[in-house]
Amino acid sequence: MESPNRFGKGLWNKIRSGRLTTTFTILTTLSAGLLAGSMLTGNVSAKQHQVDTSDARPLVIPNPVTLSNGFSAIVKEVGPAVVNINTESLPKQSSAKRNHHGLPEGPAAPNGGNDQGDMQDFFNRFFGGQGGEAAPEAGPRHALGSGFIVDSRGYIITNNHVVDDADHIYVKLSTDPDDDAGNPGRPATVVGVDKETDIAVIKIDTTGLKAPLPTIKLGNSEGAQVGDWVLAIGSPFGLSETVSAGIVSAKNRSIDEGGDANNVATNEFQKFIQTDAAINPGNSGGPLVDMAGQVIGMNTAIYTQSGESAGIGFAMPSNTIANVYNMLIGPEHKVVRGSIGVQFQAAESSAVGRVYGFANGGVIVGLVVPNGPAAKAGVLPQDIIVSVDGVAIRDGSELIAIVSAKHPGATVKLGILRGTKHLTLDVGITDRAKLYANMNTSSDDSNGPEVPDVGQNKLGITVQPTSEATASHIHVTGGVAVTSVKPGSFADTIGLFQGAVIVEINRKPVTDIASYRAIVTALKAGEDVVFVVRNPQQPSAGNSYIGGTLP
Repeated sequence: MESPNRFGKGLWNKIRSGRLTTTFTILTTLSAGLLAGSMLTGNVSAKQHQVDTSDARPLVIPNPVTLSNGFSAIVKEVGPAVVNINTESLPKQSSAKRNHHGLPEGPAAPNGGNDQGDMQDFFNRFFGGQGGEAAPEAGPRHALGSGFIVDSRGYIITNNHVVDDADHIYVKLSTDPDDDAGNPGRPATVVGVDKETDIAVIKIDTTGLKAPLPTIKLGNSEGAQVGDWVLAIGSPFGLSETVSAGIVSAKNRSIDEGGDANNVATNEFQKFIQTDAAINPGNSGGPLVDMAGQVIGMNTAIYTQSGESAGIGFAMPSNTIANVYNMLIGPEHKVVRGSIGVQFQAAESSAVGRVYGFANGGVIVGLVVPNGPAAKAGVLPQDIIVSVDGVAIRDGSELIAIVSAKHPGATVKLGILRGTKHLTLDVGITDRAKLYANMNTSSDDSNGPEVPDVGQNKLGITVQPTSEATASHIHVTGGVAVTSVKPGSFADTIGLFQGAVIVEINRKPVTDIASYRAIVTALKAGEDVVFVVRNPQQPSAGNSYIGGTLP
């Protein structure tokens, strides 16, 4: 239903009035029908005693029939291994949380609870919190989630955001009574967590159990196809052992979309299976199961504007879960990912590929981390990585998948396109977490006086010289800073943003206002235009490539 503001109050009132009239008309008609029906019933009732029913045959309830869809068989097989997780966080003074992706709005983590603290967490998860300092909590906060047993020794997989910051974690098995209000469940301990993928492994003590814990089978998420039937199992709103059905509606989905074109991928390890199976608060950590009864994903997030399922849910693929789990149960209980020490833009316009000569695949390097493996091997910004160990790279996701799986200390051969030259460089692998631990993310937005520029009409921007402080902060020489972007202009439509420092246009360096003017003056309608920019708010992000076709 559109809001009143959309239609105008007068029209809205007429619509409402019309609907009310129609409703009352229907009710009046129904009332008349009911009265008539009563008289008819009365007439029939008067004759019922005269009817001989000796030939009437009693109804017979048929034997149970197993339906062909097999859903119930899968639930019977998988359901016992799905657990309910409830957590308790003791009162503490803290800032209001953001959602587990660090976003102010957007995809939401479907965990939930049932008291005021849980409701605040509900809003934090779904809408990014209310901002500012949170008031001291009056009592313990309780939240709910789901998980599934993968090892009969008591090992359970769930979401990190289900157990994050919890002081006490309790697990209820499918065989535990639901009505035992005084028993929160079996105490669980955290084995290890990976915030990058929002995966956690917890463990319960199995001592004293009469039978081994039931376990769930992990499937290969690569085999899941868009359109396949899937079941989501968990405890939405605390209702344990709840099952919903749907299909795989998309694969390899990134849910941190919608940012400016200058944004570098912040959650490059989170590529989800999208499903329309109903997922609600409390489903977090529960399994997404295929028709073979195998887990192909873990329900992690939903996209919602109401706080409830809108038919768009996201599950972490089982292949990712298995890799992370195997590292978390290792001696160090942590995930180690390889890195070569380069950064790149998450998504690029097709114009970037055409201008820089990698329209058929590859990753253009935005930043080379100083003293990192790539820097030591001779990789430069604007190099295009086209292969790793002879395997062609189509995009950044493939590059990350290959490199992050390598162990620190290993070496890979990078196929590099530098201008028209093809190079092969041996690059070492280092621990990603250690490499980026001390990267500076502070900002400096001091700028000099604004200078009128020739791009105002053609591009829709005004610029000014880059201040020495800003140039030093983002490690560039020269460039021009964007001071304004006209709404609806070419620059606005391609994602050029206020504050960006332009260092290159169409492979030509922008060293000052004069070079900027000369390049922009030569641009023609219908031409691909690609800006290489730096963001002073994200100095460690390196170059971003923003482009499009000039109208």
